[in-house]
Amino acid sequence: MARHAGSDEIGEARRPPTSGTRKQGGVKQAASVTFAFLASVSFLLVNVVDPYSGATASPDFNRGDRFGGEQPQTVEVGDEHSIAIDQEGYVVEKKPEVKIAPASSGWAPPAVTPDPGSAQAYAAGAVAARGWGSSEFDCLVALWSKESGWRVNAYNASSGAYGIPQALPGSKMATAGADWETNAATQIEWGLGYITGRYGTPCGAWAHSTDVGWY
Repeated sequence: MARHAGSDEIGEARRPPTSGTRKQGGVKQAASVTFAFLASVSFLLVNVVDPYSGATASPDFNRGDRFGGEQPQTVEVGDEHSIAIDQEGYVVEKKPEVKIAPASSGWAPPAVTPDPGSAQAYAAGAVAARGWGSSEFDCLVALWSKESGWRVNAYNASSGAYGIPQALPGSKMATAGADWETNAATQIEWGLGYITGRYGTPCGAWAHSTDVGWY
């Protein structure tokens, strides 16, 4: 009887769980899986919709220093613009223009009294000596009246052109004489030589000047 009773106890211990017990365990497992899934989806949606979750809802939200105290990045685009990247935005700015001051040669026109009448009288003879007619002289008068007013010390500070023919630079006229700074005759001889070599005649130089503004 004792052995039989023991066998019954062993059989009772080995008896598999009832269907009600299995059902309760399955419900708990399904609930755990469902909860984990919903938590994952909620976390994903929060980051997709608003990376700074709570930034809009909370008045105390502070984005903080995203660059760790470093200066915003700057990216150069082409030759004239740069992009400054600061947190979530950027600003396109035009580079400041670098102004180069014109080089100063230290030269200044001499203090002389110009005599346009005498200069034109000399030029009339120089034009006739080259075989040109009076019409060429008229073109020459118009050309150099426009350029310098027939002033021997006419000086263009922005370009450096000097003298009656506005040689650029004025020191070119040294090939016609050492007194190129003050002598109208020296300047006129150089100017007529330049016109002959470049335009053929004073009227050719004047036509070019009226077209483009210089000769």
